[in-house]
Amino acid sequence: MYSFTNKQANGGVVDLTASPSRNGLRRPNGIRNGINPHQGAKKLVVKNLKPQSDWNPEKYFEDTWKRLDLALDKVLDGQHKSLSMEDLYRCCENLCRQGKASSVNSRLNERCVKHLKGTVLPSLKGRSSQDEVSVLQAVLTAWSTWSAQVTIIRCIFYYMDRAYLLSNSKTNLHDVCVTLYRDLIFQDPALKAKTVDGACELISRDRKEQTVDRSTLRDAINMFHELQVYTSTFEPRLLAISQKYIATWAETTSQEREVSDYVDDAVGLMKREGERCDFFALDTSTRRDIMTLLEDHTIDLRIEYLTEYPPLKTLLDKNSTPSLERLYGLLNRRKKGKILKAPFAKWVEETGTEIIFDDKASEDMVVRLLSLKRRLDSIWKSPFQRDEDLGHGLREAFDKFMNKTKKGESTWGTDNSKIGEMIAKYVDILLRGGSKAIPTELTVSKRDGGNDDEEDDAGLDEDAEVNAQLDQVLDLFRFIHGKAVFEAFYKKDLAKRLLMGRSASADAERSMLTRLKTECGAGFTQNLEQMFKDVELGREEMAGYKDRLEEMQKKSGALDLSVNVLSAAAWPSYPDVPVVIPADVNTAIEDFERYYKSKHSGRKLSWKHALAHCQMKAKFAKGTKEFVVSSFQAIILLLFNGLPEGERLSYEHIMDVTKLPEAEVKRTLQSLACAKLRPLTKQPVGKDINAGDTFAVNHSFNHPRYRVRINQVQLKETKQENKETHERVAEDRNFECQAAIVRIMKSRKTIGHSELVAEVITATRSRGVLAVADIKKNIDRLIEKDYMEREDGNMYNYVA
Repeated sequence: MYSFTNKQANGGVVDLTASPSRNGLRRPNGIRNGINPHQGAKKLVVKNLKPQSDWNPEKYFEDTWKRLDLALDKVLDGQHKSLSMEDLYRCCENLCRQGKASSVNSRLNERCVKHLKGTVLPSLKGRSSQDEVSVLQAVLTAWSTWSAQVTIIRCIFYYMDRAYLLSNSKTNLHDVCVTLYRDLIFQDPALKAKTVDGACELISRDRKEQTVDRSTLRDAINMFHELQVYTSTFEPRLLAISQKYIATWAETTSQEREVSDYVDDAVGLMKREGERCDFFALDTSTRRDIMTLLEDHTIDLRIEYLTEYPPLKTLLDKNSTPSLERLYGLLNRRKKGKILKAPFAKWVEETGTEIIFDDKASEDMVVRLLSLKRRLDSIWKSPFQRDEDLGHGLREAFDKFMNKTKKGESTWGTDNSKIGEMIAKYVDILLRGGSKAIPTELTVSKRDGGNDDEEDDAGLDEDAEVNAQLDQVLDLFRFIHGKAVFEAFYKKDLAKRLLMGRSASADAERSMLTRLKTECGAGFTQNLEQMFKDVELGREEMAGYKDRLEEMQKKSGALDLSVNVLSAAAWPSYPDVPVVIPADVNTAIEDFERYYKSKHSGRKLSWKHALAHCQMKAKFAKGTKEFVVSSFQAIILLLFNGLPEGERLSYEHIMDVTKLPEAEVKRTLQSLACAKLRPLTKQPVGKDINAGDTFAVNHSFNHPRYRVRINQVQLKETKQENKETHERVAEDRNFECQAAIVRIMKSRKTIGHSELVAEVITATRSRGVLAVADIKKNIDRLIEKDYMEREDGNMYNYVA
């Protein structure tokens, strides 16, 4: 101690804790204060000076860690509830602040390893001899316990986790604990395989719809994710057993089930597997790989089985659209829906061929084809999702069977297209009957919102329905290559409709003509348009004739003549049928002929009485009726005019008086005496007309309507007319073939047989493909006519 000789107050002690005096400052009175002159040694006393501590940091660390270690024992034994988490947290914090974080971390790791190796692992190994699911449950229980313990440990050592591990880019405490469990417990050879197999076994049981603890499986998958062994260990094993399961399922099911049932089961299996992946939170990669396995085994390896013709034929025969939709959807998962094209087209071709060659149901041919087309279009649009390849297959199949021909009774031994004839007749039915003639199965349903009470709207609906039906018929018509048969029959039927006024709608007639012109060109409809013009000109001609009669003050009396003057080139050709015309009718005809020739010199009229029809009144006991009859019906009925009651006319007498051919007399008498409406009676009673039959007026004839149509027979086509039409088309086709041969020979001069046949087929393709045999026949005919000659080597020369 320093000593200063000072006799001042306080014994010369200096208070170092007091504020320093203001040395050198003068007081207001000029006296300086606080400065003592040096007068000798002084004593320095330090107040509150503590003696040096004997504290030991290492001892503190050991004591504190011992406390933490005891706390860890309680945590790992599940007795942590009595612990003060805040005090333990402060202990860890103090150690870390003293620079002992690394040591704390090392000792904590050692403690965790010791617990896992010394306690958890032996306990689990003791159960490793049990089944896979039991081992999995034990591992899950241990994992759940460890996860809960890790959460508490992190709370205690949170300061170290955040302040030391995080700031020094070291693995955080949670990840370290997870890694320790994975490396020390899960990766143990005695546990790893059984743990994974246990999870896979639960999935297998779930696939077999056995009772499964789904929460256990979900916890297992979550554990695999947290341990980061899902992709490396669990997923490969799951995919391996899935492949085996799916392969076995596909093999067994395809052998035991029909295709439709197999498809339903496969779709259901895919749905269940997808739902399972979602429910158990399997990785998207797992879901993708399982779906790939499903598609590989249920689709790719079963393509031949799925696309065989017989099963598809069964589905199409039954019109099973849901099954077809599922089949196409299954195949299209691998973009293989187009493989159905071949069997689908085959079914369409076979079904269509069966329809067009079914002679017993030829009258329903077009209706059946339209129904088939509508059904197939619906299948293509919905189940087949408008697949472009299948659409091509559908059109190609229709194109094939619609142009198939065979020589038979229905075509009178010709190679003509029967479908062309039947389409023309169906159009005739539509244009004569309107919407009422449309079959129920082809009726287009009316749109909602229409006002059925208004007649105009109803009329529009009917017109729209007829137009829709004509459009559908035209869809069939487009497939026909050779349209000559259709043209011939359509022209013949159109002539009857125009001449007898039997068209339901003039607009529909014009609309159909426009459609044909658009589809086939102006050349195809030139004669048809001329027929309409002739009818219009005929009306004008008759108006002029009527005016002339009025000017001459001639009365037509009971007879009102109406004549259609037609150009022979545009209209079908009709045979001249011999018949004796009643005198008053003949007089009126001669008068019109003189009038016509006076206006058109040089023209010749040829009367076709077979096409004529008339209206005549008949008086019966139950009232007067007006009959609409054909000219031949009228001529025969007039024979009974004035005949005494009870008197009968014989079949022979009628033939002798009318001079009609026998076939025409039988046909006409049958329509008058054997049909539903019978103005005549026949003896003996029967449906057939035979020699010796007698006829009389049916005085008891009655009908609710005043005007009665009996001339339906005139609209019906006879077998002879049908035969003549087919033969005329076949003959025209031969002339077309010969003309093509001559044109080719004229340009080529010399040509080989095969080349000539090929060029003829190409030249005439637009009107239908010619048979090679028919081409050969026409070549021989031209050789006979000296248009060409045959040389050695199967060559032909043109003869100028």
